[in-house]
Amino acid sequence: MNQQKQTWDEVDLYFSNKLHTTDHIMNSILKANEEAGLPAIDVSPNQGKFLHLLAKLCGAKSILEIGTLGGYSSVWLARALPEEGRLITLEYEEKHAKVAEANIKKAGLADKISIIVGAALDTLPKLKEQGLTSFDLIFIDADKVNNSEYLRWALKLSRPGTVIITDNVIRDGKVLDPDSEDPNVKGIRTFVDQLSVDPRIDSTVMQTVGMKGYDGFVIGRVKQ
Repeated sequence: MNQQKQTWDEVDLYFSNKLHTTDHIMNSILKANEEAGLPAIDVSPNQGKFLHLLAKLCGAKSILEIGTLGGYSSVWLARALPEEGRLITLEYEEKHAKVAEANIKKAGLADKISIIVGAALDTLPKLKEQGLTSFDLIFIDADKVNNSEYLRWALKLSRPGTVIITDNVIRDGKVLDPDSEDPNVKGIRTFVDQLSVDPRIDSTVMQTVGMKGYDGFVIGRVKQ
């Protein structure tokens, strides 16, 4: 581990230890994900708390998450919901969804969170058909290749004032390379180009460093 990354990790732990109470449920979710062999790509505890506070700040009662993995970010977000609040999360891998289901049940949030299994580009149109629109907050954290399509659907399923947040947009700075052959980088650059010209959303970026390395979020708000 290089010195810079070690510093990032230590700073992350410092703030997590200072500002978060010990959370056995969240720790157990990360452990369950690891034991199930899921990739270690969950948001960090500080990022999870950021998502939680963001949902609180915008008064979210309905949340859509694109990309569940083991449900770590799902639980952070759902904990911010009021009693009548609901979160729908979309997951491509059935194995991941089963792990997430167990974690969500363990967190006592099975009545607030619904997991839909399948390719998001297949399930998103079904949400619209069912009238599940006007989400207050939409979190995009799935395959980066399809980010621009996820944004297109997020805008269809939003209302004026909806917050749309997208993870992993910096890629350790690789997003700067216009000649990159990495499909993830290409997907993010297409997504950012789309954001830059779409008049319906106002957005910015927040770069992050920490135990997840150098990355960041794009945060947008659907205009009135």
